[in-house]
Amino acid sequence: MSGGRTGGGHRLYPRHVLRRIGFIRAAQQVGLGLDEIRQALASLPEGRTPTQADWARLARGWAPLLDARIAALQRLRGQLDACIGCGCLSLKACALYNPQDAAAGRGPGARYLLGDRPGRPTCP
Repeated sequence: MSGGRTGGGHRLYPRHVLRRIGFIRAAQQVGLGLDEIRQALASLPEGRTPTQADWARLARGWAPLLDARIAALQRLRGQLDACIGCGCLSLKACALYNPQDAAAGRGPGARYLLGDRPGRPTCP
């Protein structure tokens, strides 16, 4: 993104460049990654402010991605409520929420902080 400078050294950018900067910031705020943003910008016309139709096309393309992320975050919120309620990720009930919990068989609590070591089970 290029721009000129004023006599006092302040940067000047054309309107379409400022729109792109605003677009990047807004896209980051809704959770889009830089690669996704880069692809979107590459699909926009150079040298002019994107139109409402340009933005609508991008929004239609992102809607399924954002819907999937929202659904995943809602599932995570429900799981966190249950995990926080039980108090310990190593309880048997939490195997539903943390199936990779290798310390679950060692007992409740933060097993590795309590001295257990990975690879050496302390419980049968």
